Amino acid sequence: MPYERTGYAPWSLTREAGVQSATVDGTIQVPQYITPTLDTGFIDIKGNWKGRRSSDEVFIGLTTHLAVANGAAVLAPETGEVDFIDMTGYNDLMVAINPSNGGNYALEVVMGPDTNTFANLTPVNAGTGIRVATDGEPSDEGLYSAFQDGSESLSTDVWTIFNIQGRLRGQKVLQLKITNNSGGNSNIQVGFMRLIK
Repeated sequence: MPYERTGYAPWSLTREAGVQSATVDGTIQVPQYITPTLDTGFIDIKGNWKGRRSSDEVFIGLTTHLAVANGAAVLAPETGEVDFIDMTGYNDLMVAINPSNGGNYALEVVMGPDTNTFANLTPVNAGTGIRVATDGEPSDEGLYSAFQDGSESLSTDVWTIFNIQGRLRGQKVLQLKITNNSGGNSNIQVGFMRLIK
């Protein structure tokens, strides 16, 4: 189907003799077929392959904290393999919490742990709330907590799922800080799922 058309060079004897030529036909042939493509990543300016992210399919980083005293705080994830959440390339974060004692719990997203590198920086200020400034709510006038919920009522022995949209996009080293304010000891299970749009 495709072919190449040639023409006379402007300095050729044929052109000097007055013979005209066209390197392009008066009509252009257009391919009439569909070619599927798949975008799986790109090569960055340094020549390194960067694969595309995909949403987590299930909750990961499942952590169980046993007998957390009233007023005590725990950090999650905290497993042998996963001890922080990397939101690079993700937009939203879903958090699932299942306490054995129903009642109030405070939730906050903090930096850490300090054993992990934020890009090329180490140590990070572990345990401190992540501060962000964005357009729109709650304020575009300064920094505010990316996610801080002082009191969330959770039911006993069921998963409650929270969806944090956009606020944590691009954060590399973060953990969930959960404070037991239920009035008694509680086992607390926590998991997370990252989503792209």
